[in-house]
Amino acid sequence: MLNPEIRALVKATVPVLQQHGLALTSHFYRRMFTYNPELKNIFNQGHQHSGQQQQALAMAVLAYAQHIDDPLPLAPVLTRVAHKHVSLGIRAEHYPIVGKHLLTSIQEVLGEAATPELIDAWAAAYGQLADILIAEEHELYLAAANTEGGWAGWRPFRIARKVDESEEITSFYLVPADGGAVPGFRPGQYVSVKCFVAEWGLAQPRQYSLSDAPNREHLRISVKREAGGDGKPAGRVSNLLHAEKREGDILELSAPQGDFFLHEERSGPVVLISAGVGQTPMLSMLRHLLKTGSRREIRYLHAARHGGVHAMRNGLREMQERHAQLRAHVCYEAPRAEDELGRDYQQQGRLQLNQLREMTLLPDADYYLCGPVGFMLAQRSSLLDLGVAVERIHFEVFGSNAVGA
Repeated sequence: MLNPEIRALVKATVPVLQQHGLALTSHFYRRMFTYNPELKNIFNQGHQHSGQQQQALAMAVLAYAQHIDDPLPLAPVLTRVAHKHVSLGIRAEHYPIVGKHLLTSIQEVLGEAATPELIDAWAAAYGQLADILIAEEHELYLAAANTEGGWAGWRPFRIARKVDESEEITSFYLVPADGGAVPGFRPGQYVSVKCFVAEWGLAQPRQYSLSDAPNREHLRISVKREAGGDGKPAGRVSNLLHAEKREGDILELSAPQGDFFLHEERSGPVVLISAGVGQTPMLSMLRHLLKTGSRREIRYLHAARHGGVHAMRNGLREMQERHAQLRAHVCYEAPRAEDELGRDYQQQGRLQLNQLREMTLLPDADYYLCGPVGFMLAQRSSLLDLGVAVERIHFEVFGSNAVGA
């Protein structure tokens, strides 16, 4: 535990971080990549170019300073960060490098305001945070390596099948290139995929949810091709996977990670709420529940722009026909002429949970959300307004964004 003097010095920087946090973290990343360019192979450069990562780090540093007296409220966030770090191959030896550049950036950005006492206080605070994350990540690496078919770090997988699921989503069925066992995972978790992006001259990791039930035959990811537009650049790795990777090609994968997963120890209903490619972890949960013979009631609520981008819709329809406990409700925001109401989708417009109370509000249900951040914020707010307990709402966020508590 940090002493009161150190905590007071760190808390005193909160107003400065609120005003200059983004400038500080932007300077930090520029500095770190200048002196340690090898770390560009670990950090998502797409998020760097968009400014998402800088903003996320600024918010994280501010939150840590605000909770320096009692970091316990940050525990769920730190657990999520630990899973992300392990999936990216971040190790204990990286923390001193990050710490050095963060402290130097504080000095360079704050100037005379960064007194030696303040730098020493932040060094102690960073050391405490690093120790927490290193310990948690160590346990995750051990668990990943010691599970059947598991490993730590990167492992080559071969693309056994490549299947177009919609106009913009393609599934990749992956098997170990070494001929070894396929690991299990908790439905809802993800893997990192590492590809070399020639344009940048870098290996780049991207995280994709596993979209099938756990099995010992393959791992499946379903990747949306990020075309870009409206000021947003095209996704380098997603486009590379769609356009260049073929059956038989090799991808490097991390072991499955993630703190968003199906709570199998519970017996109440399951409500799966998604938009777009956010349905991928929901499909893993859904298929697992049905595959294992679970008797839990399942509600599957999904939003898509139209049928052309609604991936795996035929499979959903077939599952609903075979399993009485599953009820689905699909909304198309702008259906095409060939999309059939009642068959392909049940409602035109956006998903509005307050219009689906009978289907959504089930006793002792758990609610799982995945999709764009704005979508999840809206659905979470609706669930809270409908009286759902906050501990029953679970969500997944990729990239550098977060859903507020």
